[in-house]
Amino acid sequence: MPALPSSTATFSAADDPWIDVRTGRQYDQVGLRALFLNAHHIDDLALPLPPAASALLRIAIAITARITGLDDPELTASQWNALRRSRLEDGRFNPDAVHAYFDQHVWDVFDLVRPWLQTPSLRTECDHSTGINAFVPGRPAGNNLAWFSPHGHHTAEPVPTAEALQILLVHHYYGRAGMGTPRTMKRTTSGKQTSGPLRSSVSFHPLGRTLHETLLAGVPAFTGDDQPPGADACPWEEAAPSDPQTLLHGPVAWPGRQLTGLSRHAILLVPGHDGTTVTDAYLTWATQQPKPITTDPYLAYRIIPERKNAARRRTLHRADASRAWWRDLETLLLAPDEHGTHCRPAIFDTLNDLPESVRRSLRIRVHGFDQDGKAVDRQWYTAITPPLLNWTQEHDPVKAQRIAECCREAEQVAQRLAMVAKQAWDAATHSRTTQPSWAKRALTRYWPKAETVFWRLLKEPDAEAPAAFADAAAAALREITEAARIRHTVAARAVAHAVQDLYRRPATPRKAA
Repeated sequence: MPALPSSTATFSAADDPWIDVRTGRQYDQVGLRALFLNAHHIDDLALPLPPAASALLRIAIAITARITGLDDPELTASQWNALRRSRLEDGRFNPDAVHAYFDQHVWDVFDLVRPWLQTPSLRTECDHSTGINAFVPGRPAGNNLAWFSPHGHHTAEPVPTAEALQILLVHHYYGRAGMGTPRTMKRTTSGKQTSGPLRSSVSFHPLGRTLHETLLAGVPAFTGDDQPPGADACPWEEAAPSDPQTLLHGPVAWPGRQLTGLSRHAILLVPGHDGTTVTDAYLTWATQQPKPITTDPYLAYRIIPERKNAARRRTLHRADASRAWWRDLETLLLAPDEHGTHCRPAIFDTLNDLPESVRRSLRIRVHGFDQDGKAVDRQWYTAITPPLLNWTQEHDPVKAQRIAECCREAEQVAQRLAMVAKQAWDAATHSRTTQPSWAKRALTRYWPKAETVFWRLLKEPDAEAPAAFADAAAAALREITEAARIRHTVAARAVAHAVQDLYRRPATPRKAA
């Protein structure tokens, strides 16, 4: 077991630099305190790991609510909106409020009693550490082969503490499920851990002209049941670490626990001698209790009415690294509909009340982490939309419906393209493989063309969307089959029939008399 950290190992999440930020073309690292004191000068976060950036935004927004008074559940909707407008007009966060908040709590990452966002009891509850290689994404650990990394079981290189903190956030919010390091509590030992609250999700965050605008625009409004003042707390605000065996009843408290207190993983970092590096880590389960039912304000959801279990009818809009962000515009722009199959992120319901100058310039930052439900991490990604709030159904219903129409038509043509490409492949090769090469390659060519068509159609409201997307699909199919069509007549004939099918509209079933 690693030795207890020495008293000289310190690193303050509030005052030591670990958060990458961008101002114009200049990049820098700051701590949480400086992040808020200089938020009106900072353009945006610049963390290299999108899931860490998405996690940090939730933490920073919870702190924003604290230092601005927007965490008061007693405020009416009009009072809350007026207070947020006032805080935006201030142009910066109040320095006295910032210092008062950060001076009130413990932020030392290696504190022996309350290390920030960690569980110090793991030193005695785990009979061995997890290892730094298992903690750092991308490093081989255990018996895994080191194909693309110089790290191995005997080459456990320390990690800079600034980087380790960002990785810590990824585990808390997107951590894996399955078997982990065993933890013993009350004579019960288990290594079973469940997935993090954001695993395999894609988040949509309002992005202002400065970080000050971004954080204030991102504060979710209180929409739950009555919540007594002082009932909500972030992990670092609690007097003592929460009991992992305690079953939490009732709705998830807003905004602290909703944004920062739903981690399923317990972590403890082991520092180097001076606190600038992390040499080892414990990573295990934080609770064995069922996941609470809550609505994350930055996630979109799908409604599956066919499911009998009401609790399972709503599911996350899952991250997909191969899916361009514009394909989700229908979900983001249409107002909530009780009969709809998609729910846009709840944060969009508060953006219409922002000052006009802020609302018109507001963009959306997309942070996605393409993962399976348990342990496989595929790819993370990020994107920034143009200002699009003026396209929402509340402000421009005609534009919103046009966007929805184009998104749906693009998806329907993609489905037809996959079908006719498979049929053409079968006809040309007399093959019945389950994954025809033409279908996959055709879709890969189609989507970039479809995006060009999509933006053109928004400028041409009278243009026919079905024909335009069919043109893009036909061009994609012809491009990937060019060599086969030149060499084989049967392939040329099969592709010609497939192109004709792309332009045929599916028959609309007649209504019963």
